[in-house]
Amino acid sequence: MTVNRLSAHIGYLFTELPLEERVAAAAAAGFTAIEHPQPFAIPPKRMRELLAENNLVFTQLAAATGDASKGEKGISALAGRDADFRASFDKSLDYALEVGVPLVHPMAGVPEVSATEVCWDIYMSNIAYAVEQTAATSARVLIEAIGHAAVPGYAVSRLEDAVRIQDAFGPGNVTLLVDTFHAASNGQDVISWIDENAYRIGHVHIADYPGRHEPGTGTIDFDGVLDVLAKHKFSGAIGFEYVPSTNTLESAQFLARWKARPGNSAAR
Repeated sequence: MTVNRLSAHIGYLFTELPLEERVAAAAAAGFTAIEHPQPFAIPPKRMRELLAENNLVFTQLAAATGDASKGEKGISALAGRDADFRASFDKSLDYALEVGVPLVHPMAGVPEVSATEVCWDIYMSNIAYAVEQTAATSARVLIEAIGHAAVPGYAVSRLEDAVRIQDAFGPGNVTLLVDTFHAASNGQDVISWIDENAYRIGHVHIADYPGRHEPGTGTIDFDGVLDVLAKHKFSGAIGFEYVPSTNTLESAQFLARWKARPGNSAAR
């Protein structure tokens, strides 16, 4: 039986609560895991306590996110930021290892000229560093294609870009995050893509399209998404990175049905 962790992205969900309180709220709502790109306001020891108290795991976090006050969406592909990248990645990896987080996502960012090979070379050099640092650890590098509908000019915007990176380093070193909203915003058939590339995937993000709200508010066939994941016995986490159309608890009413599907009822 395939068992999937159902992971609440607490940067998007339960934002009506202080960050620390979102952990227990996610468990109470029926999620079996959490994720957050930069959870450092909660020290690792305290995070481990919160996870244990609520019978949760932490599925993935980010690195090299950049300076949000300047609108940065990552720095891995930015010229002249190598030292910043390494310091940030090391910080994220240390936290991940202390808390037991299996996946670290270095965010590419928005280069001044996004499509140049110079930016790509910078990015690949930084990913090589990330792969080297994780090689002897329990963590792996996670790559996400973030569509231009959400982040205009993002350097890794399509699933083909993510595949190119993974093929350079190998699925044993780099795994992919597939986001249903980003795929749909790019006009890609996420169900067919998963069917052909399931072995590449380490994490899934769920949000409907258009609107980026909870499942059932848009056009994506989530039964089809879940069916193809089950077909390939995907046992990684399914993360919920959506903008609630109401409050978080009301938006998560779909969760009971998802948990009742074969393979998810025991996702604890």
